[in-house]
Amino acid sequence: MPILKQTKIIFLFYFSFMKKISLVVVMIALIVLTNCTTHTVKLGEKCTPVASNNTYEKSYVWIVKNESVSAFDKKINKENCSKIEGKI
Repeated sequence: MPILKQTKIIFLFYFSFMKKISLVVVMIALIVLTNCTTHTVKLGEKCTPVASNNTYEKSYVWIVKNESVSAFDKKINKENCSKIEGKI
């Protein structure tokens, strides 16, 4: 068997093996990370109501606990941004 053909066979075996191993590693990582999700990411412009000292928070990315998503949506929303900027 020529050296070039042996090298090609070894390379194909190595490539196939590494592809299977990387797939297993990715699957394990996804399972572990899925079990650890206790937060939700909310995207879009949202603002808090104006506080007593005339300050507020505005962001496009919010990280919220899963237990408090409904309370978050009532308190922090896009309508507050419109009120603050005088668009209503």
